[in-house]
Formats: sequence, C-alpha cells, structure tokens
Amino acid sequence: MKSHKSRKKNRQAKATQLEESAFEPNPKEISAVMALISQGRHEETIVLAQALTNRFPLHEFGWKVLGAVLHSTERSAEALLPMMMTVILAPEDAEAHSNLGQYFKAMGRFEEAEASCRRAVEIDPEFIQAHHNLSSILFDLNRLEDALAICRRLLELSSRALALNANDGNIHNDLGFILMRMGRIQEAEASLRQALKYNPTLYKAYNNMGMLLADSGRYDDFYFKKALEICPNDPILHSSRLYYLAMSAAIDDRALFTEHLRYAEQFEVSLRDWQAHENNREPTRSLQIGFVSGDFYHHAVASFIEPLLIHLSTFSSLTLHAYVNSVIKDKVTERLQGYFSHWTLVVGLSDQQLATKIRADDIDILIDLSGHTAHNRLLTFARKPAPIQASWIGYPGTTGLQAMDYYLTDPFMLPREQFREQFTEKIAYLPGSAPFMPDAAAPEVNELPALTNGYITFGSFNRLNKLSSEVIALWAKLMQALPTSRLILASMPQSGHDTVINWFAEWGVGRERLTFYPRSSMGIYMTLHHQVDICLDTFPYSGGTTTCHALWMGVPTLTLMGKTQPSRAGAGLLRNVGLDAFIAHDTEDFVNKGVCLAQDINVLVNIRAELRLRFKQSPRGQPELIANGLEQVFRLMWQRWCDDLPPIDLDMSHLHSAHTFTQVE
Repeated sequence: MKSHKSRKKNRQAKATQLEESAFEPNPKEISAVMALISQGRHEETIVLAQALTNRFPLHEFGWKVLGAVLHSTERSAEALLPMMMTVILAPEDAEAHSNLGQYFKAMGRFEEAEASCRRAVEIDPEFIQAHHNLSSILFDLNRLEDALAICRRLLELSSRALALNANDGNIHNDLGFILMRMGRIQEAEASLRQALKYNPTLYKAYNNMGMLLADSGRYDDFYFKKALEICPNDPILHSSRLYYLAMSAAIDDRALFTEHLRYAEQFEVSLRDWQAHENNREPTRSLQIGFVSGDFYHHAVASFIEPLLIHLSTFSSLTLHAYVNSVIKDKVTERLQGYFSHWTLVVGLSDQQLATKIRADDIDILIDLSGHTAHNRLLTFARKPAPIQASWIGYPGTTGLQAMDYYLTDPFMLPREQFREQFTEKIAYLPGSAPFMPDAAAPEVNELPALTNGYITFGSFNRLNKLSSEVIALWAKLMQALPTSRLILASMPQSGHDTVINWFAEWGVGRERLTFYPRSSMGIYMTLHHQVDICLDTFPYSGGTTTCHALWMGVPTLTLMGKTQPSRAGAGLLRNVGLDAFIAHDTEDFVNKGVCLAQDINVLVNIRAELRLRFKQSPRGQPELIANGLEQVFRLMWQRWCDDLPPIDLDMSHLHSAHTFTQVE
C-alpha cells in the first residue's frame, strides 16, 4: 500500500503531465504526423496539422508542418501564415527560417528570402540546407560572387561528413553552374565532372555540362540526351536542348523542326482542351496587350523592345501589361516599367496560376519574348490563356506549340513562303522584325583601319558558344587567302582562348595573327570596332545584336546564310541596309566574297562612311515605323478573332521607309 507522500507525488506528476499536454502534442501525435509525411499523404497531414494548431496554438510543431506541406503542394497562399507563426513561436529554429526563405524565394520576394536564410545561417552556421537556399537566392539575384562564396562554404561543411553522399553532387553542380555563369569555364567543368562522379544520375549536372561544352564550342548532344533519359518530363531540359540544337551544324532544318514538334507533343497535348475566351468581341476597341519575358533588364531583348515600347505606350488603342519572370532589376528595368500600364512579377506563379492571372486580366493578345530560352513560360502559353498568342524577338524559330498563333518577323529575315514548313505559327510580317536602340556609349565612326594598317582586320564579337571548329576552319580559309589579314576576337573568356588558337593552328593560321579582348564595358566594346574593317559571322547560329552594333559602328559583317531561321539573322540585317554583297550562300562563296571585298578598299571606305546613316534610314532604325506596323498587325489579328476566323499569314511590311539603298555589289 502506497504512502500518503507517494500518492501525493504521483498526483503532482500527473498534474504536471496534464498541464504540459495542454501546451504541446504528445509523442504519439508527432509520430503520426511524421508517418503521414513519409508516406506522402499530404491532405491527411494537412488535416492533422490544422487540428494540432487548433489544440496547441502556442506550439510551433503543428504550424511548422502545416506551412511546409501547404507550400510543397502549391497552396502557397495558405502557407505564409503558418510559416510566420512558426518563426514567431520558435525564433531560434534555423529550419523554420530556412523554410520561410524558400517560401519567399518561390513567391519572388527575394529580399525577404535572403534575410530569412541569413537568419537561419546565423542561428546554425553549419546548417547545409540554409546555405544551399541562400546560394540559390543570390544566384537568381545575379550576385554571383556572393553566391560563389556561400557555395564554397557549403563544400566545407559537406567535407566534414564521414562519407560522401548525393548532396555532394548537388553542391558541386551548383558550384559549376555559378562558375559557368561567371565565365570560369575550366573550373566549372571540373566541378560538374565532380558532381557526376558523386552522383551519376544527377540530371541537372548532365544538362549543365551540355550547356558548358556548347558554350565553349564543344557541343555534345550526349549530355542533353542523358539528362532527358534520367528526367524525361522536365520541360526546362527539353527547351535547353532545343536552344543548343539550333546552334549545332549537326542537325538540318527538318530535323530541328521535328524536335520542336516533339516538345509540343509531350507537354502541350494534355493541355489543349482550352477554355473558351470571353473577351469582348468589339473589333475597334482598345486592346489589352500582354508581354511575357524574363529579360526585362540589361539584356539583348531589352535593346530591341525598348525603342518600340516608347511608341507603343503612347497609343490609346493599346494598354500594355508586363508579366516579369525574373527578379533581376537594374536601370533598364526601371525604364521599361515606365512604359507599361501594368507590371506584374510572376516568378512565384506556376504556369497554371500565371494562365489564370492572364485570363483574369482579360488579355486580348499575349506576346512571348523568350521562346525556348531561359525563364520561358511556354507551358503557360500552352494553356491558351489569351485568345491570340504570338512569339517574337527572344528566340529565332518556332515554339512548336499549336497554342501559339503567330510568329512576328520581317521579309528580310524570313522571305515569304520559304520557311512556312518550319513553323507551327502563322507568320506576321512587320516593316522590320524589331527596332534596335544603339548604346549611348557608342563613339563616332572612325575611318577605315585598313587605310592606316595596310592590311585587313577581321573581327568577331560573338559568344564562344557560337564558334565551332567548322566556323574557325572557314574563317581560317579566308585568312589564308589574305595572308596579311588579322582577326580580333572580343568578349571571349580567357578559358576559351586555347581552344580557338588550336583550331586556327590546325588550318595554318598562327597565334600572331589573332588578338583577344576580354568582356568589357559597353564603351570599350563599341570602341573596339574602330580596329575592325569587316566582321565575320558565325554559323549556323548567326549574330543578331552583335551585327547591329557593328553596323552602327560602320562595320559590315560577312555572313553565311543557311536554311534555318537562326542562320539568317545576319543576312536579314544586311539586307535591311542594302549590303547583299556581304551575304554568302555557301562556304566557297564566303571565301570568294571575303577576298573580293577585302581587296576593294574604296568600297569599304564608302560603306563605313555611310553605314550609320543607312542603318538610321532602314526599318530597323525607325522604331515608330515598326510600332505603327505592329499596331496594325495587332488589329488584323484581333478582327479575325472577332469574326471567328483562324489565324493566317499577315503582312504589314509594306509600311516601309521612303529611303531606298543602292545595293553594294
């Protein structure tokens, strides 16, 4: 028989236990929740977690589970409150702060995301996931040096583990991707190979390796295919491969088009049960125009779209909406935002959520400015959120989607009827594909350098990923035919020099004839054109922005025109300014034209003196002309939709300048 003292002690213990159970879930309840999570039974987990928050509102466990599961099941709007409650109730819980940082990142709230992850790291300096989240956030903000430092810290933390694990592969992959973006190719390649050594099934590392090799002129489709073999249902991987395939000489026009169709077959077919659009079918009313892009900052796309927006923003017939799929902000972003009536950051929205938002905004015509490049939202377009959809500027070719009604271009880029079989979209012809805004840092045009040098200096300002052994072989053949000629290669990372030098050496062109310049400020970059007589274009992916810069600086570009749109950008720009003589139709023609032009110094002198004026007077130099053409194309598209007529090829290219150019023969 227990003593009075013993019974009293037991009663006190039970009272304490009851008191504690009133404030926190018991071990059985916690185990039940964790079991549901491990089994992927999300809805049951949410119900049980909600019950725990009702019973124990001042204990963090239920809130923490609820926030994490809601966020993981894309119920993000409901996830913020429980996540905030967690960090309030458990301010020293590093994982809770890291989870909140992930949430803010997904929502595009990057400043808050960084603050949350830094707090997590401050609480627990060895918390690997928090460091990983922070590095990812800094990378997306384009703060590459900061992201690199955090990633190296991750490697230090990982090295303390007793054994290697899959996480090591992820860290090396992230490190490699950051280094690749920084142009540190050799270090990036070493990191990516380490990633694949630690984790041979890491599909992201295969994709990144494919991009790195392509960016350094060593395209190898094996890595893209391997990534897709491991993860066949990732649309980003498919777009990545399509983008680099367009640069490859190993694929012809029909096969390239077929690959784009396969993308649509895999990702669009299940989405083609499109909901009817209820937009007001008044053919003359003001139209709501949406632009979707991840490049609304200092980017090549901005240099083409901004001069147009200056005029479009003044048209009472149009209301402009921007759907911004990037968190990078700079002075260009600030200017662009001023041209739009509505500016919406959509980084945190799923493709379905973005489609719902676009429908709610009653967008009449939706414009894709990315195609298969980074930050594209093609699977939003695949859901057909707007009655009329068109692709423009960002990608030199078809999207492959049935949901994309039109592709905007000009007859210089895509001569009528010749490329009909390479597009799922109908072609809408403008006076010019897009205007080009020369950089304010561009100096005046100088006299032809050959007059002083006594020899011809060729130049290339294209990225390394547009070069290849085939490109260099053709350039070398031209330089061999002109033994005194020189070549300037600018905007090229140091890590790519040896590869290019070796390619030239294979064809008998020595290092002494090559001059390399690193990436530089825009002012220096533009001034380098003062040293160049003729630029040499790449193939099969020809230059666009670089060719425009060269034309503005009085430097014509010798281009090899191919059978795909990516191979015709240079030719289209040269035809705009009447320089058909610089367009070659095969490799022999390229060398012959190059030799003839290099030997006719008077022609080059005259071209240099008048080329800037030619550019100003061409459609590409008249943004108001193209804006007027675009407005009329929009109206034709809209009138056809109002009349229940299907899309057809449209042509507003006749709205041309009064200026005509004497062709240089």
